Amino acid sequence: MTRSGKIYSERCWVNGRLQPATVCYQDGKITNIIFNKEDGATDVGRAVLMPAIIDAHVHVNEPGRTAWEGFDTATMAAAAGGIASIIDMPLNASPVTTTTAALQEKLDASAGKLHVNVGFYAGLVPGNAGELAAMAKAGVLGVKCFLTHSGIEDFPNVAATDLEEAMPIIAGLGIPLLVHCELSDDDHADALAATPVSYQAYLQSRPAKWENEAIELMIRLCKKHRCKTHIVHVSSAEALPAIASAKAAGLPLTAETCPQYLLFNAEDIPDKATIYKCAPPIRGRANNRLLKKALADKVLDFITTDHSPAPPGLKQIDTGNFAAAWGGIAGLQFLLPAAYTALKDELTLAQFIPLLTEQPALFLNLQQQKGFIQPGADADLLVWEPDASFVVAAADILHKHNISPYVNKQLFGRVQTTIVNGITVYDKNTIINKNAGKWLLKK
Repeated sequence: MTRSGKIYSERCWVNGRLQPATVCYQDGKITNIIFNKEDGATDVGRAVLMPAIIDAHVHVNEPGRTAWEGFDTATMAAAAGGIASIIDMPLNASPVTTTTAALQEKLDASAGKLHVNVGFYAGLVPGNAGELAAMAKAGVLGVKCFLTHSGIEDFPNVAATDLEEAMPIIAGLGIPLLVHCELSDDDHADALAATPVSYQAYLQSRPAKWENEAIELMIRLCKKHRCKTHIVHVSSAEALPAIASAKAAGLPLTAETCPQYLLFNAEDIPDKATIYKCAPPIRGRANNRLLKKALADKVLDFITTDHSPAPPGLKQIDTGNFAAAWGGIAGLQFLLPAAYTALKDELTLAQFIPLLTEQPALFLNLQQQKGFIQPGADADLLVWEPDASFVVAAADILHKHNISPYVNKQLFGRVQTTIVNGITVYDKNTIINKNAGKWLLKK
């Protein structure tokens, strides 16, 4: 497998703008950028050449739940979606990644299956704050916790007392704390009991109030401990003013959202369509328009998938039971086209591209290696066609299971080529090379 080459595009994303350039790379590293067409370069015309995408929020589920997903299928799907780096969450695997021993099991399980780069988060659960320093030394890029039930019994949610203990430790380690922000209450526990197949009942069972109050709690704790705090999968637009105020005040706070909260709307989701179930839930059209604006205004920092797949039975595809269905969207392969389809009329390419590249790289402190086309960076590159549309076919999905809310949807932004560490992994609808990825471990 060659790890060297030259690619020319009339629209290369470099130095903060799209411009004609040839990107040269050798031995997996970018060596030079020439601002014209270099002899011998592969010419991709007006297709966009940019850094390959970083998805900072993925549930791979290996070891232990590879019937749901695994590193082999997840990283192939990532490459097909223009993604060269994913960061794996600590839960849904078994064991959950809450100790250094469990982290080592995950590293062992992923060996030989890295078709793109993979980094890891540690998990914070009640009683394991003492494990965090060792996991940070072992290379995790952040720490993830839940404020409500995670859906996995061996990954319980934390309380404010657990956060008070852990956040000073995490602040000292210099890595971010990623938080699933919902504070559940008993008032909505039975909202689904009468009509478990109703999407509107599911939506009412996890109100925006849960998310808003949880985010406000994390802002207070972020201010108190000056711990880098990241709000994952923001779905409630009502929380945006608080996030904006905290950032304006200089707090080390960041936030993400996901394509499902931008492309889909609660008004359009039919009953029994459990394929759309995620937590927090997909909310209404007016709410989601405000999420798009928040990306343009940089209140929200970047976009991730929160890829959380499950077999058809666990998703209750046949029964349509929202109360029983696993809450997670399978969307790793479609981060780029789903997000671009939702945002192409709202953001310019210059606004859009950093949401999938530079911003997650900066968040993960990987900006010297990833997310930018610059000499010395890893040759993780993506060629894609923003104006080309396609209809998602189940047969083309490389996830473990080809069930996804994107099936049969027309999306814009067709991936042409994905290069990982100088190796072309995906080209013209085909995985052509494997095992190009590396572990992304914090030094």
